[in-house]
Amino acid sequence: MPAGLKASLPASFAMITNPGVRHAYNEAFVSSELRKFQSFFDDLDRRSFSDQQREACIRLEDNNLLVASAGSGKSATMVGKVAYVLEKRLYRPDEILLLAFNRNAADELRTRIAAQLQVEEDALECRVTTFHALGRGIIEEVEGRPPQLANWVDHPAGETKVIEAIIQSLCESDPEFARMWAELLVVHPKADIPIEVFDGQADYRRYVSDSLQKGSATIGSLSGVIVKSLQEKKIANWLWLHSVAFEYERQIAVEEDGDAVRHLHPDFYYLQTATVHEHFALNADGSSPFADYAQHAEHKRLAYRRNEIDFFETTSAQASNETLLSTLESELARRSIPFERKSYAEITKALDPVIIKHYHQLISTCLKHIRASHLTLDMLLERAKTLHDKERAKLFARVVWMITQGYSRKLEEAKRIDFDSMIADAVRLVESGRYRSPYSLILVDEFQDISEPRANLIKALKQQKAFSKVFAVGDDWQSIYRFAGSDITIFMRFEANFGTSWQGRLEQTHRCNQLIAETAAKFVQRNPEQIKKSVRSTRPAVSRSIRVIPIDDKRDKPDFAVACHRLLERLDAALGGIANRWRDENRDKLKVLVLWRYNVLDPFEGRPPSFANIEVTGLSFHRAKGLEADYTVLLDVSEGNYGVPSRIEDDELLNLVIPRPETFAYAEERRLFYVALTRASRGVYMITSRRQPSRYIHELCEIAGDEVRFETIEGAELSQCPACLVGQLVERRSKDGSKFRGCNQFPDCKHSEPTVAGRRRPSRHR
Repeated sequence: MPAGLKASLPASFAMITNPGVRHAYNEAFVSSELRKFQSFFDDLDRRSFSDQQREACIRLEDNNLLVASAGSGKSATMVGKVAYVLEKRLYRPDEILLLAFNRNAADELRTRIAAQLQVEEDALECRVTTFHALGRGIIEEVEGRPPQLANWVDHPAGETKVIEAIIQSLCESDPEFARMWAELLVVHPKADIPIEVFDGQADYRRYVSDSLQKGSATIGSLSGVIVKSLQEKKIANWLWLHSVAFEYERQIAVEEDGDAVRHLHPDFYYLQTATVHEHFALNADGSSPFADYAQHAEHKRLAYRRNEIDFFETTSAQASNETLLSTLESELARRSIPFERKSYAEITKALDPVIIKHYHQLISTCLKHIRASHLTLDMLLERAKTLHDKERAKLFARVVWMITQGYSRKLEEAKRIDFDSMIADAVRLVESGRYRSPYSLILVDEFQDISEPRANLIKALKQQKAFSKVFAVGDDWQSIYRFAGSDITIFMRFEANFGTSWQGRLEQTHRCNQLIAETAAKFVQRNPEQIKKSVRSTRPAVSRSIRVIPIDDKRDKPDFAVACHRLLERLDAALGGIANRWRDENRDKLKVLVLWRYNVLDPFEGRPPSFANIEVTGLSFHRAKGLEADYTVLLDVSEGNYGVPSRIEDDELLNLVIPRPETFAYAEERRLFYVALTRASRGVYMITSRRQPSRYIHELCEIAGDEVRFETIEGAELSQCPACLVGQLVERRSKDGSKFRGCNQFPDCKHSEPTVAGRRRPSRHR
């Protein structure tokens, strides 16, 4: 407002012209309402509301975001908000819309609101529904008939099967697509990212390896050989894909000056033409990140020339400028070495299923974002230039674009739409004015899961009706559905998306004890992009209620199923011994959730065992969101593709479609682990590989110190390494025969100490 105009207005206009006056008025109003409605909030939704819940119910700016915590009463606050505005007669019931992301959540909200208002559910005039049902209803009201949805959208695995069918059809009908898809799966299973991007060598080794053997990365290839780098894996897999026979690091005898014989081990040896192929870790200027490496490479070149050995080389520089594979192909073709690409059936049979599943999931996620944001192939290819592995990114961009086109054609030919299309159609009907919104107050549950089409629907409804308000409730720490199209940046940039807003907090949890709540909160906030909260629990801390159980490998893989069953038997027996402390007329058994990152880890094969004192349920981390139990058992909290964090999920390819990608490593995996941690009120047990414990266990130990207890599956306390925090001290003998205690994570951790009789567990500090 121009200063002259503001000065000319009477003092009574200060509410409009002075933000300080408005703020003071609002604060005084909230204080007054808190006093006036104290008894109302003392018994609401069968509980007494916290101060933060009461304020959230009273606040009614044009746009409102309530940032909640796990177990902090999000749904209760939404029920309270509806009850408060109706009690105040600020809105008629038919002007209120509550949106949930799934039918179960909508049904629960409807039941609780009806109970609070003391009406039958069928008589409830507030509309409580899902985004999908709302979109369908808008279209049906305007067009006189419901939208024609594709027959696969209501089935959990429907979209996956459609994508698989499109890929199969393209492989059969389009040779170029078949080539690109095969190369993507076989040659580019993960991005080739420079070591400088990682926090250190240990983190890089975790990324590149299939497993870690004695601290060294083990990188397998489809040829059956263990190679030393992702670039060598790329070459070996390309050779396998094209049926080119080779030997890896075959010993070659070469003559040196003075008739001396030296043995070299070239990276690749092609039997058909006795050709040697070295892949050198050299930059474009001939330098190398490794000491004396360039000189070593030149000695090899001279030896091959001196002995007249057929030789060619490739370099890391070629991998960076995307000429590595074309150079390899031309060098082999020049020697008339034949290529025969393996069939799609051979490829899928040989591949680890997790790679195929990973790409299917990536395609599903990207397909949603491409269609919702109207991205083009040129946009995808332009963004591909910003990624570390540009060759892989460009290849994937072309593949996912062709699949998206096939998906869109399939919908058009069937004259059907999917859920995202349905919501987009509903948005157009609202924006064009063909649908007139009756809603003046829109409440949105689980707002951290919002996607662009759903956000557009909320905006369209709000903008159409003057003075309508939005009240969104969610927890950015629990945003875990990127694969389903959710975009956390809409939540994080709420005011930029919806306009000037009030932002509140729910920081009191009724679920976890204070130790778990505080530790989990500090853990998730190590990502500086997460909104800061100070979580307080209504349950006192239970000392050492976070427990780690390392188990040994059995044939290179820990048996988590056996360990899980043994732990449950022990827990059931222990709780049976103290049943008088917890069993009453309302509770015959304590609840135990067994959780895993991927369903392949299900130790029960869908049929959880029965016990006398515990009720056991098994679920994935994702499906456990919103649930709670007395105890949780987390399986395979270890490094690895299927572990925690899952190395295959945080793929840089997602940056092709997400408008503002997260920069913090494994950001969503961290939030997912937070969800798993915060399901339990009494205690969390984490079963991990003794050889490859998750980096997240190390972080929990840094945060909670001695409150994290390491123990055997039988419950005996283990002696924890004070240096690396995740290893255990074990008895060893030195070369002179004397005993000492060393860390079992050697050589990654070299801590050792003398053996002292009666030595107690070393203390650690937070």
